[in-house]
Amino acid sequence: MSRPEDTLPPDLFYNDHESRKYTTSSRIKNIQSDMTHRALELLSLPWPSLILDIGCGSGLSGEILSGVDLADGGPHTWIGMDISASMLGIALQRDVDGDLMLADIGQGVPFRPGSFDAAISISAIQWLCNAESSDVSPQGRLAKFFNGLYASLRRGGRAVCQFYPKNDIQRSMISSAAIKAGFGAGILEDYPGTKNSKLYLVLTVGGGDAHGDITGVVKGMEDVDVVDTRRKNKENKKRAEKKGSKAWIMKKKEQMERKGKIVKSTSKYTGRKRGPTF
Repeated sequence: MSRPEDTLPPDLFYNDHESRKYTTSSRIKNIQSDMTHRALELLSLPWPSLILDIGCGSGLSGEILSGVDLADGGPHTWIGMDISASMLGIALQRDVDGDLMLADIGQGVPFRPGSFDAAISISAIQWLCNAESSDVSPQGRLAKFFNGLYASLRRGGRAVCQFYPKNDIQRSMISSAAIKAGFGAGILEDYPGTKNSKLYLVLTVGGGDAHGDITGVVKGMEDVDVVDTRRKNKENKKRAEKKGSKAWIMKKKEQMERKGKIVKSTSKYTGRKRGPTF
């Protein structure tokens, strides 16, 4: 069975027919509800918050955010972004509580810095791993999204993104883009090794109290250490990079990818010095 991401861009795949089919499916509603409640559990919001719903679709997740009881820290206010006009049209018909925005998250998150307390995304960010044209790259789209998301969250804010990577390459690509944007990141997998496996990318903006345990699952466990690879990476970056060296070239290529530019693939010849010419 082919994945929707491999067939058409999301704004074309989720037309009026597919959007209504998705919204009215009782199976999808139940799965969406379970994943949204799990994401809220990982966000651990103690009081009513302003939440950005990324890839909000027809508002299935938003309804749950609005319906959180006062005793559980709710209800929350939310703003939804989605690239499908058909999905947002159904959300308007359903009279959801949140504000809605038609936008491509691969072009960034167009809000003022520190606008949101938290963010949530259910089954959306894996779409960024596919480029619809030759003048953009998945790395560039992911970089624009995570850089924009990082800026839009307040200090100490959290984001939880449930996603379905096609393979380990996409999983690594997504988590690496989040870390490069500045997030503290951890991936939590529910029901590993089964067809019901669910991945949650848990992100924090500086100022939290996780002390390396981003997902919160290590808290209370004995004889368990959390290794923060970001600290090691920062120490390595402190070393001077000589202009023209392989490290310098790799850094420049990474900067170009963040801007969404197409760069040549890295090979064993990258940065290799050429011999004298005659």
